Amino acid sequence: MPINSPVRLGAHLTDGGADFSVLAPHASAVTLCLFLNDDDGSTIERRYAMNPCKLGYWRAHIPGVRAGTEYGYRVDGRWAPELGLRHNPAKLLLDPYAQAITQSPVLGPELYGHQVDEDLSPTMIPLEPDARDSAGSMARGVVLDEAPDVTDHPFVAWEDTVIYEAHLKGLTKLLPDVPEELRGTYAGMGHPATAAYLKNLGVTSVELLPIHASMAEPFLQAKGLSNYWGYNTLSFFAPEPSYATKASQESSPAAVLNEVRDMVKNLHEAGLEVILDVVYNHTCEGGADGPMVSWRGLDQRSYYLFEQDDPSQFFDTTGCGNSLDFRRQKVVRLALDSLRYWVQKMGVDGFRFDLSVTLGRNGKHFDTHHPFFVALTTDPVLGNVKLINEPWDLGPNGWQTGRFISPTADWNDHFRDTVRAFWVAQPRSLMGGGTGGDIRDLATRLSGSADLFSHGRIPGGRGPSSSINFVTAHDGFTMRDLVSYNNKRNDANLESNRDGTNDNKSWDHGHEEGEVQAPRAVRERRQQTLRNLMGTLILSAGTPMITAGDEIGRTQNGNNNSYCQDNEISWVNWDLEQWQTDLHDTVAYLLKIRSKHKVLRPDHFYTEGLAAAENVGDLEWFDAEGANMPEHKWFDSKRRIVQMLRSGRGVDGDALIVVNGSLDRTEVCLPNGRETSFELLWDSSWPSPRSTHPVYAPNAMTSLEPLSIQLYLSQPEHVWP
Repeated sequence: MPINSPVRLGAHLTDGGADFSVLAPHASAVTLCLFLNDDDGSTIERRYAMNPCKLGYWRAHIPGVRAGTEYGYRVDGRWAPELGLRHNPAKLLLDPYAQAITQSPVLGPELYGHQVDEDLSPTMIPLEPDARDSAGSMARGVVLDEAPDVTDHPFVAWEDTVIYEAHLKGLTKLLPDVPEELRGTYAGMGHPATAAYLKNLGVTSVELLPIHASMAEPFLQAKGLSNYWGYNTLSFFAPEPSYATKASQESSPAAVLNEVRDMVKNLHEAGLEVILDVVYNHTCEGGADGPMVSWRGLDQRSYYLFEQDDPSQFFDTTGCGNSLDFRRQKVVRLALDSLRYWVQKMGVDGFRFDLSVTLGRNGKHFDTHHPFFVALTTDPVLGNVKLINEPWDLGPNGWQTGRFISPTADWNDHFRDTVRAFWVAQPRSLMGGGTGGDIRDLATRLSGSADLFSHGRIPGGRGPSSSINFVTAHDGFTMRDLVSYNNKRNDANLESNRDGTNDNKSWDHGHEEGEVQAPRAVRERRQQTLRNLMGTLILSAGTPMITAGDEIGRTQNGNNNSYCQDNEISWVNWDLEQWQTDLHDTVAYLLKIRSKHKVLRPDHFYTEGLAAAENVGDLEWFDAEGANMPEHKWFDSKRRIVQMLRSGRGVDGDALIVVNGSLDRTEVCLPNGRETSFELLWDSSWPSPRSTHPVYAPNAMTSLEPLSIQLYLSQPEHVWP
């Protein structure tokens, strides 16, 4: 390896062997460890001293290395925890750039850089280094052949996008049309039956919970639980091997990698995008007393965020013990290199960034134009894929919805809270004799959340598609549980029901779900509320995100924090009752309407003004009498009825959405519009879609059931008598 050649971090095969490079700025020596099979079948560890280079890099070229060789690093240097330095050559360290791994680390005292007891608690303060060798318990990196670039991406336009958030194991573990040996795996996710289900439902993009290799937290493993969601990253390059089929796992780490590539390829061939939920905000090494598997032993000061005046203490904005420090160039490079790899070599089409605020922190302060976001959005590879922020973390000023830069999108928690409040929490209050709320917030969310996404130097700001509208996500109640429980039931998590949020805005509709089935009237009210929630989600301006199983009324039995439940609590149950099939058909029907009609997929914010040659505003609001909504009614919590007319602008019919948020059946006078008729395409009081639809003249009277929503499309050919 020429001494002045550019540094390529990780392991890369050459004509005569392999080059290895790693970052360890404060190390006094770095040793490359290769694990080779001896003649008797045992594994031997061969060690090679690496050469120091400028800027803290260490390099080595080893002749004769082939694809499939397993490797790791040992790092010598100062042990000074009070200064944030934790070098311990007894510990084998995983290469942060390893593209495949052999296994998950096996938790035990030897995995810790400092001395711990059998309960993994420090035995001495200040911490003292542990001399036990961790090689037998550690994951190892694997040298791989260079993979070809993936150039075939669906590139679904934002305004056409419908996201389906899913755990690949949970979605397919019980899916009957997937062969049993493939269920719960990458191959099962990419199976034609899975792809056909998603296409027939009407989604365009699958957002997968983390598939980066992960390691369960020690406190979970002590309870016999796992981190099912995978938000505890072990490697930002290597996929999680346990999601591969048994055949791939037994074959080789390269076979696991190929199974992931095939999954993406198969979903692409079905026209589906693959978006990965990624966790760059923290790692699996936990807090100051956590294990040493990679970054901590290489040089934790180069990676982690510390308290300003105390380099022995992490500044934790994630609630997971540590936070990666995105003020560090090497951290930004690691994230960008990883993201490019998953686009170019694995073929993925976008990313959802967990706790994205942490990625934009300058210490305690959030920077909207942080260098990482600027680099991400201007990168010639990454700037062309979908980039989605979870716009909060647990640090100071951690809620930043709407403040990220174009062309990224944000999960819109204001949408979630508003829709839950209007259709669930406020009716619960009204049924109990309390007060509800007015219509203003719901109207703002229906029309695209311009209050959050319309600002910026470009007219129109980031646009309505930048609002990822959702009512539920993996974290929290399922939609069915949202309408079936007043309180969470997380006892299975073994934390005495203390975990998970208490602010659910949920309602059991008069019968808390449990051993005794709810009365039929209660079940029917719940089902209508589900249709209200789904209808509002799909018909609102913005990008809808559906959580896997919500379209069939999946339940987690009241668990609103199922992160550690790798079982039937979290897996989608495909044994459906008739009402669940009806709900699925309703969701598919609404998504089909959305796909067919441009008026339901606006790519701009409304001005409520007249366009050229138009006699109808691009957005108009009417009260129950069909008159333009007077200002005072917006503030009246007793008036929970509104009509929203969106102009099709000459390329589509006008869409009329009528909302009745009251507890009473209500007569409504439809607006005049363009003096053309309105076809009633959908009513949330219908248990399932209808094949024939009534047509109403302008200014005709109609009625809405209590707590219901209707969708009309202007239809000039027919007039309802």
